[in-house]
Amino acid sequence: MKHTILAAIRNARLPDASRPSLEGLGTPSADPQAQFATALQAVAGEARDVAGRADLAAAVAARYPAAQTVFSCVADVPGRNFTVAADGDPHAFDQVDLAVVPAVFGVAENGAVWITSADVPHRAALFLAQHLAVVLPRHDIVHHMHDAYARVVQAPLTDFGVFIAGPSKTADIEQCLVIGAHGARSLTVFRVGP
Repeated sequence: MKHTILAAIRNARLPDASRPSLEGLGTPSADPQAQFATALQAVAGEARDVAGRADLAAAVAARYPAAQTVFSCVADVPGRNFTVAADGDPHAFDQVDLAVVPAVFGVAENGAVWITSADVPHRAALFLAQHLAVVLPRHDIVHHMHDAYARVVQAPLTDFGVFIAGPSKTADIEQCLVIGAHGARSLTVFRVGP
């Protein structure tokens, strides 16, 4: 009986269908910066503007004053009380209060940022640190995921890349939203530049 059912499924063929046109989907916002901030806030993240890279360290310190152990992949924000070798144990990142990482670009539609191993060699930092500070050049925000995927496809190949939108969250326990359930408890995107 099992073989008969599986054979029937294998032999059932739906007619070929052409790909739908994506033309007109994801209409660009008149103000992608505002849309990015609103979308990021909707997923429990926060956008903060920083005038220039010289002001970045102070802005991060002001947002996360209690961070004692800081892992940073951003030259303008020094790490503190934490080092890890290139081939170090990724479990060590559970001791990190704050990870400061650069994003390649952001997406106005949903507040997501694209981060790759080219800039963050220890991907565990993105998921095990208590808080995540993302540094994003202000001009590097695309309108929607269609633009984002086109940009990912054109970028140099890396061994890891991820879209992150806000801090960790879950709502499967009694339908109650819990922020920071199994990853970063907060995510702040520092948009740098005019």
